[in-house]
Amino acid sequence: MATSVTEHLLELRKRLLHSLIFVGVLVIGLFPFANFLFTTLASPLLTHLPAYSHMIATQVVSPVFVPLKLVLLVAILIAIPYLLYQLWAFVAPGLYKQERRWLIPLLCGSSGLFYLGVAFAYFVVLPIIMQFFIHAAPEGVMVMTDMSAYFDFVMQMFLAFGITFEVPLMVFLLIRSGMVTREFFVKQRPYFIIAAFVIGMLLTPPDVFSQTLLALPLCILFELGLLLAKWWPAKNLN
Repeated sequence: MATSVTEHLLELRKRLLHSLIFVGVLVIGLFPFANFLFTTLASPLLTHLPAYSHMIATQVVSPVFVPLKLVLLVAILIAIPYLLYQLWAFVAPGLYKQERRWLIPLLCGSSGLFYLGVAFAYFVVLPIIMQFFIHAAPEGVMVMTDMSAYFDFVMQMFLAFGITFEVPLMVFLLIRSGMVTREFFVKQRPYFIIAAFVIGMLLTPPDVFSQTLLALPLCILFELGLLLAKWWPAKNLN
């Protein structure tokens, strides 16, 4: 028994070490492009700033540390498929054949949906929000956003939409596994709509505009999960 536990711990250490090395190599490779990556991240804001305005840094270390934090996060995002492979390689020996058959599609599907949520936030939501906020500024107020505050805001939006886009997969899995029926979710639809706006309130900045931009896709994704469950009726995963 002790030997088995030791072997599992050694295997876990190996997988974690491989993951850290892979992320570290990506960080080193992306480091020369740190400023370019931040400029790209800031483009939804910079595009709508007036010609006389610009982004500022209110802390001495922000011009260095904010791009470095972005490089680390980009490296982790790029490494997600490899990190998931390491996770699969660690847990696969202890799974049944049917469970292994489902694990890879689930890992790929969840990571793909997360990427899609981040892309939706960057290409659709952020430009709309930035344009709205900047043009809503009172007359005489010059919009000059701090780069660290902007980074934190964008990361919050990325995380919120990345998690939100997992909803179809979660709904589908719950129905497919037989834990919950599709009819139950259909009956709870009005409550889910209310919950979607509550989630939008909790996960986004405190303004109705951002909350709505999260709540509406959440409702659509919930319906997509129900549609997928209708195409593939409930069935025990094993």
